[in-house]
Amino acid sequence: MEEEPSSPIQEPSNCSMILLKLMSKRRTWVCLFVSVYTVLLSLSWNLLKSVLSWYEFESSASSSAGWPALYASLLLGVSFGVLSMVAALAVAVPATLVTWITVLVLLTFCGKPRKTLVLEGKKLTAEITGFVVKVLIKEGNVVAAVCAVLGYFALVRKHREGGGLVDFE
Repeated sequence: MEEEPSSPIQEPSNCSMILLKLMSKRRTWVCLFVSVYTVLLSLSWNLLKSVLSWYEFESSASSSAGWPALYASLLLGVSFGVLSMVAALAVAVPATLVTWITVLVLLTFCGKPRKTLVLEGKKLTAEITGFVVKVLIKEGNVVAAVCAVLGYFALVRKHREGGGLVDFE
């Protein structure tokens, strides 16, 4: 009787196969994407409500709206800047991965040896990551600045008109 040689490659477990099959479905990624954005929007909405209620309390306690409006607008600007960076990152990561894979496949078809391909892949990963981070920070800062300026003028105008803030509930 001959024994079959044991293969060095082990069969994946049943649980990991189910997980791989589930993660390869587009519906799964859409559900994850929608879930993450729902959580982000909920958190930002709650932050917006708490900042505006803090501003209403501070502006009613003092006669000037200058400093509380500045603090509130900066906080809103920073929070929406970070939110925009997270949103852009969720879109940029899949596009970056497709670009990275495409370039590596093209380098492979050009006949690059494996060691050179690994080195090129490391360099490519560092360059793409650096570029994506620079773009995300730049766009997040622009969104934060615009939100902060618009928020400041809206809060000061609302305070000068003497009206209360909009109730978000």
